[in-house]
Amino acid sequence: MTQKVIGVAGFKNAGKTTLVEKLVVDLTQRGFRISTVKHAHHSFDIDHEGRDSFRHRKAGATEVAVVSSGRWALIHELRNETEPYLEDILMKLAPCDLVIVEGYKRDTHDKIEVRNLSLDHPPLAGDDPTIVAIAATGAIAGSPVPVFDRDDVTALSSFIVSHMELAKG
Repeated sequence: MTQKVIGVAGFKNAGKTTLVEKLVVDLTQRGFRISTVKHAHHSFDIDHEGRDSFRHRKAGATEVAVVSSGRWALIHELRNETEPYLEDILMKLAPCDLVIVEGYKRDTHDKIEVRNLSLDHPPLAGDDPTIVAIAATGAIAGSPVPVFDRDDVTALSSFIVSHMELAKG
């Protein structure tokens, strides 16, 4: 089964992470199973120095699984491999109703542009055919796609459900 994917894209400080968080809350409350993928433009650690998993990784393990009764995580150390494509990561996720992707602005999946009008960032909609809606801090005259108030998560979630043809599984 191919995962349904909607992206949340925009420039720094536009409000992408906050919007993703609110969308996850709203869509899960509607009964949908949601997963997320966050692209980082920098190195990051989910385990920390001194932890057993950190020590395993530093010793040279390519993958370290950390498992408890509440959650599990798999850490894959790239060790000079190239960064995986989004499609490669999507194949590793369990089936769900929708994957919300933050980042991966240049990929070909449909996206919602998040725009903070108080910042001087160039628009993505119009130049990028994958932008299907805009979540903005105010009105945008002449927009080529539907515009939603960035804080009107209910309306934006309803748009996503319709646009992505989501059905509760």
